[in-house]
Amino acid sequence: MSFATTLRSYFSLAFRWQRGRQGTGYDKMLLLTARWPLPFDSYLIRYPEGSEIPPHTDPVQAGRHYRLNVVLKSPRSGGEFVCATPIFATRRIKLFRPDACEHSVTRVVGGSRYVFSLGWVLPGRSDAGERPPP
Repeated sequence: MSFATTLRSYFSLAFRWQRGRQGTGYDKMLLLTARWPLPFDSYLIRYPEGSEIPPHTDPVQAGRHYRLNVVLKSPRSGGEFVCATPIFATRRIKLFRPDACEHSVTRVVGGSRYVFSLGWVLPGRSDAGERPPP
């Protein structure tokens, strides 16, 4: 794929709200992405009232997938990120392995939730299903 084609593809998707792939009512806006030197993507994610994400994993073809989510705005109730084995977690910051750890978001009630999400894939063997290192 040529650089011009890649750039056109990026600008056709960037900074536009798109429906989330889980089909559960959240929206995502691509901010920045690259394939080199380290494949990554960054999104602004909007969870309107009533949206939720059921438990799932996000498999990758090769390597180890990491994601850092920063909650920018919380709803009055709900919208909680659930992950049994995060690498690091505070009230607003979550670092986890979406390919190795089942995760979800509870139903948003009373307002909306906004999250900045940065994801990257490290090369090497995939160890999905194994607990991430502490």
